[in-house]
Amino acid sequence: MGYHPRHRANEKQYRRTHFLSRLITFLILLVLIGYPFFEPFNIQVDRQTLTSSDLSSDIGTLQIVYVTDIHMGNFFSQSRANELISQINAINPDLILLGGDYATDAESAVNFFKNSTKFHARYAVCAVVGDADRAGASSNLSELRAAMVSAGVTPLINDVAQIRIGSSSVWIAGLDDASSGSPSLSTLSAKVNKDDYVIFMSHTPSVIPDALKATSADGSTAWFDLGLFGHTHGGQAPYLGSVLGLTTDIQERYISGWLNENRIPLLISNGIGTVGLPIRVFHQPQYHVITVKYGK
Repeated sequence: MGYHPRHRANEKQYRRTHFLSRLITFLILLVLIGYPFFEPFNIQVDRQTLTSSDLSSDIGTLQIVYVTDIHMGNFFSQSRANELISQINAINPDLILLGGDYATDAESAVNFFKNSTKFHARYAVCAVVGDADRAGASSNLSELRAAMVSAGVTPLINDVAQIRIGSSSVWIAGLDDASSGSPSLSTLSAKVNKDDYVIFMSHTPSVIPDALKATSADGSTAWFDLGLFGHTHGGQAPYLGSVLGLTTDIQERYISGWLNENRIPLLISNGIGTVGLPIRVFHQPQYHVITVKYGK
């Protein structure tokens, strides 16, 4: 018996189906392998609006940009850092607040402020330091402070900056890094009063439970109105934290996003850069535009 044409058609259909199946499998694998390397470039802008009765009605509305964990030099170039800063400056915010880990170690953190495009805000640019900013044998806090000041940035290390806006003020309270510095929450919280509008910054969210127990100069545990934190990268890549060198001892609820504790809004940012490999998986890099309005 000869080879029936229907058999040839079936064989061609099988080969075509088998080829398409292998092609689809290849494309899926390509996406799964490639996506983690794409996500770090897809920087998102998180926009939130808050109300606070402690913000002076004379100020009315306050626009803040918060950015943390740039990690310039760890697969994040100087040109990308300059582009990011230019995007932030174009917003023309009232305040720019920086959350630490500007580069990979102490020396490169100094160079970040010496060589990068300068941040510009209507009233002030304030910053805390992170663990990477003091890493390495070249760690020199005085040199880092000087580089920040020369770049128009106010360093806050267990200190508070009073920002005058018209006839009113807001206070920015910055804590020294918990792992590489000498943080003193009691010293910091005692520099403000309950009715002040206070933004509290710490590089790591591990300090949140203790910060919520600290007291203001007039004895209140409600000594700050907004808390801003970084360090975690939002997890960066699930199940790979220890491999990438990320801290894994932070409570799960303090890894990423907005939450409220003691009626205080707290933000743990995914940050901008990466550590270890330049990958992220469903934890996109971000900076934040926060609008605070006077309200009861």
